[in-house]
Amino acid sequence: MTFDPPEDEGSEGRWKRHREEESSSNGLRIFAIVVVALLLILAGVAFFAGRPIAFSVIQRKTAGKFPEIRWVKSAELASWRADSLRQQPVVLDARTETEFDVSHLPDATRIDPYRPLLRPLKGLPESVPIAVYSSVGYRGARVAHWLAAQGYTNVQNLQGGIFSWANDDHPLVRQGGPTTEVHPYQPRWGFLLESGHRIDAPALEKRSAAP
Repeated sequence: MTFDPPEDEGSEGRWKRHREEESSSNGLRIFAIVVVALLLILAGVAFFAGRPIAFSVIQRKTAGKFPEIRWVKSAELASWRADSLRQQPVVLDARTETEFDVSHLPDATRIDPYRPLLRPLKGLPESVPIAVYSSVGYRGARVAHWLAAQGYTNVQNLQGGIFSWANDDHPLVRQGGPTTEVHPYQPRWGFLLESGHRIDAPALEKRSAAP
């Protein structure tokens, strides 16, 4: 019995096998790039679509703790403030002085969210319309709850706070002049702000469940 020796694939065969391996490797690289690109696109869509969901969750949790609070949307408050025929609300900023100094709503007066005083409302009737806001709504709700306990009957809390107000491109001021910047409170909360409004600032001390 005889055995034929294996045939040498030769240079042409080796070149063909090399091309096939290279083609397979390139195909895997292209596939990986496409998958990564799709994942980045989906992550971006989920992130930006997630802002309204996050604001909604925050409001539901806040309303669960302060169920009596009335809410006003940023578009509604902006329309109200532009209507000269309506009695204008007293606008109270329930954030820290550091946040207020970066920006606030026009004509807003700061009220300490942790130790509030009635000084901004001195001489005004308890029926005066009041709009309170904070970063995303929690501290504003705390102050609105406190004001109701003091007898004020027409208090509303800005839904989504100054973050939603800024994201909706409503006016902001700093030292009397216009600005687009907003203090993020803390880095993780700042992602609820669109990047054009978010400044790079040290995190503030967290003293409540949400900003």
